[in-house]
Amino acid sequence: MASSLGTVRTGPPAPGPDEFRFRVVVPAAIAMGGVGMGAAWVLLRLIWLLTNVLYWHRWSFRYAEAHTAPAASSPWTVVILVAGALLAGLAVRYGHESLRGHGIPEVMEAVVLREGRIPPRVAVLKPLLSALVIGGGAPFGAEGPIIQTGGAIGSLIGQWLPVSAAERKVLIACGAAAGMTGVFGTPLAAVLLPVELITFEFSLRALAPPALAAGVAAVLRVPLLGAAPLFAMGSDLGFGAAGLVWCLGFGVVAGLQAVGITRLLYGLEDLYERVPGAGPVVRPVIGAVCVGVIALAGPEVLGVGYDLIRAILNGQVPVLELWRIFAFKSAGWLLALASGTVGGVLAPLFMIAGATGALIGHALQPWSGLPAGLVALVFMAAVFGAGGRAILTASVFAVEVTGDFHALVGVLVATAVATALADRLLPYNIMTGKLVRRGLRLSHDYFAPAPVLPAAAARTGAVGEGAGRGRFPGDGNP
Repeated sequence: MASSLGTVRTGPPAPGPDEFRFRVVVPAAIAMGGVGMGAAWVLLRLIWLLTNVLYWHRWSFRYAEAHTAPAASSPWTVVILVAGALLAGLAVRYGHESLRGHGIPEVMEAVVLREGRIPPRVAVLKPLLSALVIGGGAPFGAEGPIIQTGGAIGSLIGQWLPVSAAERKVLIACGAAAGMTGVFGTPLAAVLLPVELITFEFSLRALAPPALAAGVAAVLRVPLLGAAPLFAMGSDLGFGAAGLVWCLGFGVVAGLQAVGITRLLYGLEDLYERVPGAGPVVRPVIGAVCVGVIALAGPEVLGVGYDLIRAILNGQVPVLELWRIFAFKSAGWLLALASGTVGGVLAPLFMIAGATGALIGHALQPWSGLPAGLVALVFMAAVFGAGGRAILTASVFAVEVTGDFHALVGVLVATAVATALADRLLPYNIMTGKLVRRGLRLSHDYFAPAPVLPAAAARTGAVGEGAGRGRFPGDGNP
């Protein structure tokens, strides 16, 4: 008798892969806001501590830059860089392959191929390795590593809780949004970044939980890191009609620059692959030696360079120094990132693009009338947008991180032109090139989950009163 009844379930059924329950995700998103901000704070403090110890020979958790240290252009710098790269290479070789690089492609791959499952060790090792490499003067920023770290924490929570693949994907977005808010203080851009670079889904469920996580992180960031924009500009400038016309041209140049940078990066990766006997441990060491040699002539290549970005945006960098920043940072960053070491993309890209924009702004100022710093801001956003195919994230980020919201229209115009041109010229970008080479092609067309229609409407195909009001599976359940 008992056997005829079949197996009796003793708990709630496991959620289907597409089921989404706000009652489960919202509390987790709020918690992720605090955890992501905490991870960002720890990562930044570790980077600053190592920079102070290794370059300034003092024990301090306060912000410091390697390129301004007295010994930045000494052989000791080469030793520090090589040691960090060697440890990073060993971690990639014996830890996990997804630890290499800037992290965003690895998060994309986990979402698309592994239902959002990121190995727990990534959440621990990524910030430690990033702090070691970046704090040791490597020419990277903390944004890519913290996005992967926050995403890994969200994935870890999503593997611990009984959630669906769709819910786990949104928890990854929550972690990434909280981490980016923690580093840059840009909650709006942090909500848009997962939509354009991780989930590729524009819907209520893809926006609301990351917005909660970013909001919590933004509130906590004020007492921990301050409320001022990270790259605050001294003046709030906008564009007139003539300025918008100039932005169209700036967008074309920025799009070409983004394509050129992307091709150079993956071309250098191919060169590293062809070096005899150079595996995942040796290649980062080669890249570190190259950066160290560059630093002997141009210490500007070292570290995150937030102070240089701020100075470029405020028009405080002479033309000759702009050329040095452009040349040294471009060469060092590309050689290091292509080697497969650990590091971020956004801060170096901002510095290179900002220097380009400032140089163009100085050259054209007699005709355009636009300050060089404002043109630098346009290029920062446009190259980022074209390089990652992220128009909204790049545009909103540029005005949030500087506080210059009057520049939004011109920035948006240039970024749209640059992104459209780059997409026309190159089928992949800085974020997806690695995945394309593995045979995985990602669509940048955003979508929302198909609505659940009433049974009668589904049978007849009717779309009448109420039939078009779909809801996500699980919405409204007690």
